[in-house]
Amino acid sequence: MSNRNQHVEQSLTSRIDVVGLWLAPFGLRLLLAWEFFEAGLEKLQGANWFADLGDKFPMPFSLLSSNINWTLATWFELVGSLALLLGLGTRFFALSLWVLTIVATYTIHWPSDWSSLSALWQGYAISNDGYGNYKLPLIYLVMLLPLILNGSGRLSLDHLIDVLRDSASRRSAGPSAWGLVLLTLGMTVSILLPWVGGTLAGIAMILLALPRRPGFVHMPLSKS
Repeated sequence: MSNRNQHVEQSLTSRIDVVGLWLAPFGLRLLLAWEFFEAGLEKLQGANWFADLGDKFPMPFSLLSSNINWTLATWFELVGSLALLLGLGTRFFALSLWVLTIVATYTIHWPSDWSSLSALWQGYAISNDGYGNYKLPLIYLVMLLPLILNGSGRLSLDHLIDVLRDSASRRSAGPSAWGLVLLTLGMTVSILLPWVGGTLAGIAMILLALPRRPGFVHMPLSKS
């Protein structure tokens, strides 16, 4: 009996993993798309202040003019944010935005002078008190990394293209796994947004009430 319960638990965990393939990368893409779109739109509508940075750009960007660097940053942020939102060419654009963020961190947010790790750590902040302020770009880098390594997830045009090419995984999560995930999200989100959390929980209850299809939980044939 314990082996059977363990198998059911493993099956449920596996199906929740499949839900994660849809939702987890999409959450990263959505937030990053908004942040980079805001940054790109601000550059598009604003004046070029890269000239004020002088020779602070790292190689090979220091070989380019401030106008070229400004244009590259603006359009990679705008086009890259749209690509992340749609999940199209995700790995390429996530890597491009990773490089852009590294360059921005080096040029603007990294402390110009630090002699120890403790001094460097003081720059892990939002505001700059003379020690740098690389906290936000570092968070972006960590968020971009799963998209670079694992791709856009299933809620994306990249996945749709894979399906059309018949190369996508055929694993199915099932309504119970979706229901469990949405119920957990709904209960926590309702603390901040009751109507959103209540809607998610309501959908979750419907999914959990659906009859379980035989293929979703695989029991061992033997009783051992």
